[in-house]
Amino acid sequence: MTKITIKKGFSEKIREGWPLLTKEMVQQGNIDEEGKVFTAIDPRGQFLAKGYLGKQNKGSGWLLTWKQNEEIGASLFKKKLEEAAGYRKNFFEDDQTDAFRLFNGEGDGIGGLTIDHYAGHYLFTWYSIGIYHFRDEILSAFEEILPYKSIYEKKRFDSKGQYVEDDDFVKGERPDFPLLVKENGAHFAVYLNDGAMTGVFLDQRNVRKAIRDKYAEGKTVLNTFSYTGAFSVFAALGGAMKTTSVDLANRSVPKTIEQFSMNGIDYEAQDILVRDVFRYFNYCVKNEVKFDLVIMDPPSFARSKKHTFSASKDYKNLVKQAIDITEKKGVIVASTNAASFDMKKFRTFIDQAFKEKGARYKIIETFSLPEDFRTTEDYPPGDYLKVCVIQTL
Repeated sequence: MTKITIKKGFSEKIREGWPLLTKEMVQQGNIDEEGKVFTAIDPRGQFLAKGYLGKQNKGSGWLLTWKQNEEIGASLFKKKLEEAAGYRKNFFEDDQTDAFRLFNGEGDGIGGLTIDHYAGHYLFTWYSIGIYHFRDEILSAFEEILPYKSIYEKKRFDSKGQYVEDDDFVKGERPDFPLLVKENGAHFAVYLNDGAMTGVFLDQRNVRKAIRDKYAEGKTVLNTFSYTGAFSVFAALGGAMKTTSVDLANRSVPKTIEQFSMNGIDYEAQDILVRDVFRYFNYCVKNEVKFDLVIMDPPSFARSKKHTFSASKDYKNLVKQAIDITEKKGVIVASTNAASFDMKKFRTFIDQAFKEKGARYKIIETFSLPEDFRTTEDYPPGDYLKVCVIQTL
Protein backbone atom coordinates (compact mmCIF):
# COMPACT_ATOMS: atom_id res chain seq x y z
CA MET A 1 0.00 0.00 0.00
CA THR A 2 1.23 3.50 -0.85
CA LYS A 3 2.38 5.57 2.11
CA ILE A 4 1.94 9.33 2.09
CA THR A 5 3.74 11.40 4.69
CA ILE A 6 1.70 14.31 5.99
CA LYS A 7 3.45 17.50 7.07
CA LYS A 8 3.70 18.01 10.81
CA GLY A 9 1.29 20.96 10.81
CA PHE A 10 -1.49 18.89 9.18
CA SER A 11 -0.91 15.58 10.95
CA GLU A 12 -2.94 16.52 14.02
CA LYS A 13 -5.75 17.83 11.87
CA ILE A 14 -6.05 14.44 10.12
CA ARG A 15 -5.65 12.56 13.41
CA GLU A 16 -8.68 14.48 14.73
CA GLY A 17 -10.85 13.45 11.78
CA TRP A 18 -10.30 15.90 8.90
CA PRO A 19 -11.16 13.76 5.83
CA LEU A 20 -9.84 15.69 2.81
CA LEU A 21 -6.32 15.19 1.46
CA THR A 22 -4.88 18.24 -0.30
CA LYS A 23 -1.55 18.79 -2.06
CA GLU A 24 -0.36 21.27 0.56
CA MET A 25 -0.60 18.61 3.29
CA VAL A 26 1.79 16.20 1.57
CA GLN A 27 5.43 16.09 2.64
CA GLN A 28 6.33 12.94 0.71
CA GLY A 29 4.53 10.47 -1.57
CA ASN A 30 2.91 10.22 -4.98
CA ILE A 31 -0.66 11.54 -5.09
CA ASP A 32 -1.24 11.24 -8.84
CA GLU A 33 -2.54 7.66 -9.16
CA GLU A 34 -6.35 7.86 -9.17
CA GLY A 35 -8.07 5.15 -7.13
CA LYS A 36 -4.90 4.14 -5.28
CA VAL A 37 -5.46 3.22 -1.64
CA PHE A 38 -2.94 4.89 0.67
CA THR A 39 -1.95 5.11 4.30
CA ALA A 40 -1.35 8.58 5.71
CA ILE A 41 1.52 8.74 8.22
CA ASP A 42 3.02 11.58 10.21
CA PRO A 43 6.70 12.64 9.75
CA ARG A 44 7.73 10.14 12.46
CA GLY A 45 6.09 7.29 10.54
CA GLN A 46 3.09 6.99 12.88
CA PHE A 47 -0.24 5.85 11.38
CA LEU A 48 -2.88 8.56 10.87
CA ALA A 49 -5.60 7.19 8.55
CA LYS A 50 -6.29 5.35 5.30
CA GLY A 51 -7.92 6.69 2.16
CA TYR A 52 -7.98 6.72 -1.62
CA LEU A 53 -6.58 9.14 -4.21
CA GLY A 54 -9.13 10.96 -6.35
CA LYS A 55 -8.73 14.42 -7.84
CA GLN A 56 -11.59 16.89 -7.32
CA ASN A 57 -11.70 20.67 -7.25
CA LYS A 58 -11.58 20.32 -3.47
CA GLY A 59 -8.44 18.21 -3.18
CA SER A 60 -6.50 15.08 -4.08
CA GLY A 61 -8.30 12.34 -2.16
CA TRP A 62 -10.39 11.33 0.84
CA LEU A 63 -9.59 9.56 4.09
CA LEU A 64 -12.12 6.82 4.88
CA THR A 65 -10.93 5.09 8.04
CA TRP A 66 -8.89 5.98 11.10
CA LYS A 67 -8.53 2.30 12.10
CA GLN A 68 -5.17 0.84 11.14
CA ASN A 69 -6.50 -2.69 10.62
CA GLU A 70 -9.60 -1.74 8.59
CA GLU A 71 -9.33 -2.43 4.87
CA ILE A 72 -10.81 -0.13 2.22
CA GLY A 73 -13.11 -2.44 0.31
CA ALA A 74 -16.51 -4.13 0.21
CA SER A 75 -17.06 -4.57 3.96
CA LEU A 76 -16.21 -0.93 4.70
CA PHE A 77 -18.49 0.31 1.93
CA LYS A 78 -21.34 -1.94 3.11
CA LYS A 79 -20.98 -0.71 6.69
CA LYS A 80 -21.07 2.95 5.63
CA LEU A 81 -24.07 2.40 3.34
CA GLU A 82 -26.01 0.51 6.02
CA GLU A 83 -25.41 3.27 8.52
CA ALA A 84 -26.50 5.90 5.97
CA ALA A 85 -29.74 4.03 5.19
CA GLY A 86 -30.50 3.68 8.90
CA TYR A 87 -29.93 7.39 9.41
CA ARG A 88 -32.62 8.14 6.74
CA LYS A 89 -35.19 5.69 8.18
CA ASN A 90 -37.73 8.48 8.69
CA PHE A 91 -37.43 9.56 5.06
CA PHE A 92 -38.20 6.06 3.81
CA GLU A 93 -41.36 6.11 5.97
CA ASP A 94 -42.51 9.63 4.99
CA ASP A 95 -45.58 9.46 2.71
CA GLN A 96 -45.30 13.18 1.82
CA THR A 97 -41.67 13.15 0.60
CA ASP A 98 -39.98 10.49 -1.51
CA ALA A 99 -37.04 12.47 -2.92
CA PHE A 100 -34.08 12.77 -0.58
CA ARG A 101 -30.33 12.23 -0.24
CA LEU A 102 -29.45 8.73 0.91
CA PHE A 103 -25.67 9.19 1.06
CA ASN A 104 -23.86 12.49 1.38
CA GLY A 105 -20.17 12.06 0.65
CA GLU A 106 -17.80 12.71 3.52
CA GLY A 107 -20.78 13.35 5.83
CA ASP A 108 -21.56 9.64 5.56
CA GLY A 109 -17.93 8.58 5.50
CA ILE A 110 -17.04 8.29 1.79
CA GLY A 111 -15.97 11.58 0.27
CA GLY A 112 -16.48 11.86 -3.49
CA LEU A 113 -19.78 9.92 -3.66
CA THR A 114 -23.41 10.96 -3.27
CA ILE A 115 -26.54 8.83 -3.70
CA ASP A 116 -30.00 10.37 -4.12
CA HIS A 117 -33.33 8.56 -3.80
CA TYR A 118 -36.19 9.42 -6.15
CA ALA A 119 -39.32 7.35 -5.46
CA GLY A 120 -37.43 4.05 -5.34
CA HIS A 121 -34.97 5.00 -8.10
CA TYR A 122 -31.38 5.85 -7.13
CA LEU A 123 -28.86 8.24 -8.60
CA PHE A 124 -25.16 7.69 -7.82
CA THR A 125 -22.87 10.67 -8.47
CA TRP A 126 -19.13 9.97 -8.70
CA TYR A 127 -16.95 13.07 -8.22
CA SER A 128 -13.55 11.66 -9.21
CA ILE A 129 -12.00 8.93 -11.32
CA GLY A 130 -10.55 7.70 -8.03
CA ILE A 131 -13.89 6.88 -6.39
CA TYR A 132 -15.15 5.48 -9.71
CA HIS A 133 -12.44 2.78 -9.38
CA PHE A 134 -14.53 1.35 -6.51
CA ARG A 135 -17.82 1.53 -8.45
CA ASP A 136 -18.48 -2.21 -8.71
CA GLU A 137 -17.72 -2.89 -5.05
CA ILE A 138 -19.92 -0.01 -3.92
CA LEU A 139 -22.81 -1.03 -6.19
CA SER A 140 -22.58 -4.65 -4.95
CA ALA A 141 -22.63 -3.47 -1.34
CA PHE A 142 -25.61 -1.24 -2.09
CA GLU A 143 -27.57 -4.08 -3.71
CA GLU A 144 -27.11 -6.21 -0.59
CA ILE A 145 -28.74 -3.52 1.54
CA LEU A 146 -31.60 -1.89 -0.37
CA PRO A 147 -34.18 -2.86 -2.98
CA TYR A 148 -34.39 -0.52 -5.98
CA LYS A 149 -36.43 0.07 -9.11
CA SER A 150 -33.48 1.40 -11.09
CA ILE A 151 -29.98 2.78 -10.61
CA TYR A 152 -28.57 5.70 -12.59
CA GLU A 153 -25.21 7.44 -12.29
CA LYS A 154 -23.58 10.78 -13.04
CA LYS A 155 -19.85 11.00 -13.64
CA ARG A 156 -18.70 14.44 -12.51
CA PHE A 157 -14.98 14.03 -13.11
CA ASP A 158 -14.36 15.63 -16.47
CA SER A 159 -11.96 18.61 -16.41
CA LYS A 160 -12.99 21.07 -13.69
CA GLY A 161 -15.46 18.56 -12.26
CA GLN A 162 -17.83 18.78 -15.21
CA TYR A 163 -20.40 16.15 -16.06
CA VAL A 164 -19.33 13.37 -18.46
CA GLU A 165 -22.00 12.90 -21.14
CA ASP A 166 -23.24 9.32 -21.19
CA ASP A 167 -26.30 7.11 -21.02
CA ASP A 168 -26.58 7.21 -17.23
CA PHE A 169 -28.62 4.02 -16.79
CA VAL A 170 -26.84 1.33 -14.74
CA LYS A 171 -29.34 -1.42 -13.87
CA GLY A 172 -32.90 -2.26 -12.93
CA GLU A 173 -35.99 -1.33 -14.96
CA ARG A 174 -35.69 1.80 -17.09
CA PRO A 175 -38.54 4.10 -16.00
CA ASP A 176 -40.48 6.47 -18.21
CA PHE A 177 -39.39 10.06 -17.68
CA PRO A 178 -40.24 12.36 -16.13
CA LEU A 179 -40.37 10.55 -12.82
CA LEU A 180 -42.99 12.09 -10.56
CA VAL A 181 -41.64 12.55 -7.03
CA LYS A 182 -43.14 14.07 -3.91
CA GLU A 183 -41.76 16.77 -1.65
CA ASN A 184 -43.82 17.85 1.34
CA GLY A 185 -46.97 16.93 -0.58
CA ALA A 186 -46.02 18.84 -3.74
CA HIS A 187 -44.86 17.15 -6.95
CA PHE A 188 -41.75 17.49 -9.09
CA ALA A 189 -40.86 16.08 -12.49
CA VAL A 190 -37.32 14.72 -12.40
CA TYR A 191 -35.05 13.27 -15.09
CA LEU A 192 -32.19 10.93 -14.20
CA ASN A 193 -30.85 10.64 -17.77
CA ASP A 194 -30.86 14.23 -19.03
CA GLY A 195 -27.50 15.87 -18.41
CA ALA A 196 -25.89 16.83 -15.12
CA MET A 197 -29.04 18.00 -13.31
CA THR A 198 -32.29 16.21 -12.45
CA GLY A 199 -34.73 19.14 -12.29
CA VAL A 200 -34.76 19.86 -8.56
CA PHE A 201 -32.11 20.70 -5.96
CA LEU A 202 -32.97 18.52 -2.97
CA ASP A 203 -30.93 20.56 -0.50
CA GLN A 204 -33.47 23.44 -0.65
CA ARG A 205 -36.40 21.34 0.61
CA ASN A 206 -36.81 23.13 3.95
CA VAL A 207 -36.51 26.56 2.34
CA ARG A 208 -39.23 25.75 -0.20
CA LYS A 209 -41.53 24.54 2.58
CA ALA A 210 -40.98 27.78 4.56
CA ILE A 211 -41.77 29.87 1.47
CA ARG A 212 -45.04 27.98 0.98
CA ASP A 213 -46.06 27.89 4.65
CA LYS A 214 -44.88 31.29 5.92
CA TYR A 215 -43.88 33.84 3.31
CA ALA A 216 -45.82 33.58 0.02
CA GLU A 217 -49.50 34.10 0.78
CA GLY A 218 -50.92 37.13 -1.03
CA LYS A 219 -47.45 38.24 -2.16
CA THR A 220 -45.85 39.12 -5.47
CA VAL A 221 -42.83 36.85 -5.80
CA LEU A 222 -39.65 37.15 -7.88
CA ASN A 223 -37.63 33.94 -8.23
CA THR A 224 -34.21 34.70 -9.75
CA PHE A 225 -31.78 32.10 -11.18
CA SER A 226 -34.98 30.06 -11.17
CA TYR A 227 -33.79 26.88 -12.99
CA THR A 228 -36.98 24.77 -13.20
CA GLY A 229 -39.05 27.07 -10.99
CA ALA A 230 -39.21 24.93 -7.84
CA PHE A 231 -39.35 27.95 -5.50
CA SER A 232 -42.07 29.47 -7.70
CA VAL A 233 -44.14 26.28 -7.46
CA PHE A 234 -44.02 26.35 -3.66
CA ALA A 235 -44.78 30.10 -3.61
CA ALA A 236 -47.83 29.53 -5.83
CA LEU A 237 -48.97 26.61 -3.66
CA GLY A 238 -48.61 28.93 -0.66
CA GLY A 239 -51.09 31.41 -2.18
CA ALA A 240 -48.77 33.91 -3.87
CA MET A 241 -50.64 36.58 -5.82
CA LYS A 242 -48.23 36.05 -8.72
CA THR A 243 -44.79 34.55 -9.33
CA THR A 244 -42.12 35.77 -11.76
CA SER A 245 -39.37 33.29 -12.61
CA VAL A 246 -36.21 34.60 -14.27
CA ASP A 247 -33.36 32.49 -15.65
CA LEU A 248 -30.89 32.89 -18.51
CA ALA A 249 -31.37 29.35 -19.89
CA ASN A 250 -33.95 28.90 -22.65
CA ARG A 251 -34.94 25.48 -21.34
CA SER A 252 -36.05 27.05 -18.04
CA VAL A 253 -39.40 27.98 -19.68
CA PRO A 254 -40.65 24.49 -20.65
CA LYS A 255 -39.13 23.03 -17.47
CA THR A 256 -40.92 25.58 -15.27
CA ILE A 257 -44.20 25.12 -17.14
CA GLU A 258 -43.85 21.38 -16.52
CA GLN A 259 -43.35 21.84 -12.75
CA PHE A 260 -46.35 24.17 -12.47
CA SER A 261 -48.47 21.72 -14.45
CA MET A 262 -47.46 18.81 -12.19
CA ASN A 263 -49.06 20.72 -9.32
CA GLY A 264 -52.24 21.87 -11.04
CA ILE A 265 -51.09 25.51 -11.20
CA ASP A 266 -52.12 27.68 -14.17
CA TYR A 267 -48.71 28.57 -15.58
CA GLU A 268 -50.23 31.19 -17.88
CA ALA A 269 -51.12 33.21 -14.78
CA GLN A 270 -47.39 33.32 -13.88
CA ASP A 271 -44.48 35.10 -15.58
CA ILE A 272 -41.62 32.91 -16.81
CA LEU A 273 -38.83 34.96 -18.37
CA VAL A 274 -35.57 34.10 -20.12
CA ARG A 275 -33.40 37.02 -19.05
CA ASP A 276 -30.03 37.85 -17.58
CA VAL A 277 -30.97 38.32 -13.91
CA PHE A 278 -28.70 41.34 -13.47
CA ARG A 279 -30.21 43.09 -16.47
CA TYR A 280 -33.69 42.23 -15.19
CA PHE A 281 -32.86 43.92 -11.87
CA ASN A 282 -31.89 47.04 -13.83
CA TYR A 283 -35.13 46.83 -15.82
CA CYS A 284 -37.15 46.68 -12.58
CA VAL A 285 -35.37 49.71 -11.11
CA LYS A 286 -35.84 51.71 -14.31
CA ASN A 287 -39.55 50.83 -14.48
CA GLU A 288 -40.18 51.05 -10.72
CA VAL A 289 -41.23 47.40 -10.48
CA LYS A 290 -41.10 46.02 -6.94
CA PHE A 291 -41.88 42.67 -5.32
CA ASP A 292 -42.99 41.58 -1.85
CA LEU A 293 -40.74 38.52 -1.88
CA VAL A 294 -37.45 38.19 -3.78
CA ILE A 295 -35.68 34.80 -3.89
CA MET A 296 -32.02 34.57 -4.92
CA ASP A 297 -30.16 31.27 -5.20
CA PRO A 298 -27.39 31.94 -7.72
CA PRO A 299 -24.71 29.41 -8.68
CA SER A 300 -21.38 29.94 -6.90
CA PHE A 301 -19.97 31.05 -10.23
CA ALA A 302 -21.83 32.12 -13.36
CA ARG A 303 -20.94 33.85 -16.61
CA SER A 304 -23.22 35.50 -19.15
CA LYS A 305 -22.35 37.78 -22.09
CA LYS A 306 -22.47 40.89 -19.92
CA HIS A 307 -21.76 39.60 -16.39
CA THR A 308 -19.47 37.32 -14.44
CA PHE A 309 -20.75 36.43 -10.98
CA SER A 310 -18.67 34.97 -8.17
CA ALA A 311 -20.52 34.46 -4.88
CA SER A 312 -17.46 35.25 -2.74
CA LYS A 313 -16.87 38.57 -4.55
CA ASP A 314 -20.26 39.67 -5.82
CA TYR A 315 -22.99 38.52 -3.43
CA LYS A 316 -22.99 41.83 -1.56
CA ASN A 317 -23.81 43.70 -4.78
CA LEU A 318 -26.52 41.16 -5.62
CA VAL A 319 -28.19 41.90 -2.27
CA LYS A 320 -27.92 45.64 -2.97
CA GLN A 321 -29.75 45.14 -6.27
CA ALA A 322 -32.42 43.07 -4.53
CA ILE A 323 -32.98 45.80 -1.94
CA ASP A 324 -33.82 48.24 -4.74
CA ILE A 325 -36.71 46.11 -5.99
CA THR A 326 -38.10 44.78 -2.69
CA GLU A 327 -41.10 46.50 -1.12
CA LYS A 328 -40.74 48.00 2.35
CA LYS A 329 -41.54 45.28 4.91
CA GLY A 330 -40.83 42.84 2.08
CA VAL A 331 -38.73 39.70 2.32
CA ILE A 332 -35.50 38.68 0.56
CA VAL A 333 -34.52 35.01 0.62
CA ALA A 334 -30.74 35.08 0.08
CA SER A 335 -29.13 31.70 -0.55
CA THR A 336 -25.69 30.46 -1.56
CA ASN A 337 -24.08 27.03 -1.95
CA ALA A 338 -20.55 28.47 -2.08
CA ALA A 339 -18.32 26.41 0.23
CA SER A 340 -15.54 29.01 0.20
CA PHE A 341 -17.05 31.06 3.05
CA ASP A 342 -19.19 30.37 6.11
CA MET A 343 -22.52 31.73 7.42
CA LYS A 344 -20.76 34.41 9.47
CA LYS A 345 -19.11 35.79 6.33
CA PHE A 346 -22.38 35.51 4.39
CA ARG A 347 -24.19 37.58 7.01
CA THR A 348 -21.39 40.16 6.71
CA PHE A 349 -22.11 40.50 2.95
CA ILE A 350 -25.80 41.11 3.76
CA ASP A 351 -24.99 43.63 6.49
CA GLN A 352 -22.58 45.56 4.25
CA ALA A 353 -25.16 45.66 1.44
CA PHE A 354 -27.85 47.18 3.65
CA LYS A 355 -25.41 49.66 5.22
CA GLU A 356 -24.22 50.81 1.80
CA LYS A 357 -27.85 51.29 0.72
CA GLY A 358 -28.67 53.14 3.94
CA ALA A 359 -31.42 50.59 4.57
CA ARG A 360 -32.50 48.67 7.66
CA TYR A 361 -33.29 44.97 7.95
CA LYS A 362 -33.60 42.01 10.25
CA ILE A 363 -32.80 38.35 9.57
CA ILE A 364 -35.92 36.46 10.61
CA GLU A 365 -34.81 32.91 9.80
CA THR A 366 -31.75 31.00 8.59
CA PHE A 367 -31.29 27.59 7.00
CA SER A 368 -28.39 25.23 6.38
CA LEU A 369 -28.47 21.75 4.85
CA PRO A 370 -31.48 19.54 5.66
CA GLU A 371 -31.13 16.45 7.83
CA ASP A 372 -30.63 14.01 4.94
CA PHE A 373 -27.63 16.03 3.72
CA ARG A 374 -25.56 14.67 6.57
CA THR A 375 -22.38 16.54 7.48
CA THR A 376 -19.50 15.99 9.87
CA GLU A 377 -18.13 18.49 12.38
CA ASP A 378 -14.66 17.36 11.30
CA TYR A 379 -15.18 18.98 7.88
CA PRO A 380 -17.07 22.31 8.17
CA PRO A 381 -16.90 23.13 4.40
CA GLY A 382 -19.20 20.15 3.82
CA ASP A 383 -22.06 22.15 5.37
CA TYR A 384 -22.09 24.45 2.38
CA LEU A 385 -25.68 25.74 2.18
CA LYS A 386 -26.38 29.15 3.73
CA VAL A 387 -29.81 30.76 3.52
CA CYS A 388 -30.97 33.96 5.24
CA VAL A 389 -34.57 35.14 5.21
CA ILE A 390 -34.33 38.92 5.46
CA GLN A 391 -37.08 41.37 6.21
CA THR A 392 -36.58 44.89 4.90
CA LEU A 393 -37.55 47.59 7.43
